[in-house]
Amino acid sequence: MTDPIRRSRTDTFEHTISGLLTKRADLFGEAERIRDRLAEIKNDVAALDRVLSTLGYQGDLDAAMPRQKREVLFGRGELTRGCLDALREATGPMTSRQVAQAILSLSGHDARDRKLMTEHTRRVSKALRILKEGGSVRQTADGRGNVLWATAI
Repeated sequence: MTDPIRRSRTDTFEHTISGLLTKRADLFGEAERIRDRLAEIKNDVAALDRVLSTLGYQGDLDAAMPRQKREVLFGRGELTRGCLDALREATGPMTSRQVAQAILSLSGHDARDRKLMTEHTRRVSKALRILKEGGSVRQTADGRGNVLWATAI
């Protein structure tokens, strides 16, 4: 007996790949629109703050802000473990930025996001300085004065 529903199968998954690439592009476009809208809102809030100041408002504007939910990027000890893992897997000393890129790529974040990359680099730098005090990593400098990190062991 034949199946009344005809199923189409391909060995290359070209339709699936095409659909996933389209969805990925749509999501990146949506993220860009949201980023742009957030920048507009920040500019509008800054303009409102300037007008309030011009009109003589003396209160604390930050106290009037609604409390924002804190976004936890790393669990307890997760960032230091990520730093140590990245340095152990490296073929040589790494900059804080390179360590941050390695951690971001492992966690599935987009390392091309400049703001996210800058924030993570700052966090990684602090974590590496703390690890240096504990003796787990060592700090050197290259010929241009950039700080390089490697495991101490």
